[in-house]
Amino acid sequence: MQGIPVMIRTVFVYLNVVVSFLILVVLQGLAAIVDPSKDLAHGVARLWGRWILVCAGIRVTVKGLENILRGRPQVFFCNHMSYFDICCLLAHLPVQYRWLAKEELFHIPLFGAAMRLGGYIPIDRSNARKAHRSMLAAAERIKAGTSIVIFPEGTRSSNRYLQAFKSGGAVLAIKAKAPVVPLVILGTERILPRGTLRVGKGPVEILVGDPIFTEGLSMRDKRTLLDRVRQAMLAMSDGARPEFGGEVRQGGWRR
Repeated sequence: MQGIPVMIRTVFVYLNVVVSFLILVVLQGLAAIVDPSKDLAHGVARLWGRWILVCAGIRVTVKGLENILRGRPQVFFCNHMSYFDICCLLAHLPVQYRWLAKEELFHIPLFGAAMRLGGYIPIDRSNARKAHRSMLAAAERIKAGTSIVIFPEGTRSSNRYLQAFKSGGAVLAIKAKAPVVPLVILGTERILPRGTLRVGKGPVEILVGDPIFTEGLSMRDKRTLLDRVRQAMLAMSDGARPEFGGEVRQGGWRR
């Protein structure tokens, strides 16, 4: 796909997204019947993510996989610059995990069904009480052994800067006494930037940082935890190769 014009690549990728997604929902439904744990359904989603990356001609490299903890649940914090972040993580984060996502996404026809079939976790942010109950339920899922991926900025960044973090991820990690593993994705903003439907091209790199342990922390420490994770993500990105936009400052990625 590297030498194909952008418009043709874009149409080809979206066509494959739609068709393969319809197949995904059916396969996830069957997988959920065979395996109530939803691990198999998540495996189907992983194959879907890989297929979309192949269709878009995107090469992904991962560094730091040795930092992922084996045999225990963890909370992955990841920056968010493109919808392609989801495909990259599905295809290349080699552990069983579930997404933590706003409840509104679960009401989208078919997409919401795929989210439920994959065992992903809704967070109701309509008011503080419901949000708190959702976080408690999610924390129990982590205690039971489920790792979580969360985008702590709450939405995609439109300017390659690392935005302020919402507190929900820290609340989850502290309540579940689960370590936080920082992830940084570089390059996806050039493939599908926020505000456009055009599918570009380029390499993507996923960096996995050292785990940050939460034992002994209380809710009073949630801001400190968020600051530690944010600083770790900025430090991980420092010195990134030029094709990933490199330069990192205290405030985030610079153009």
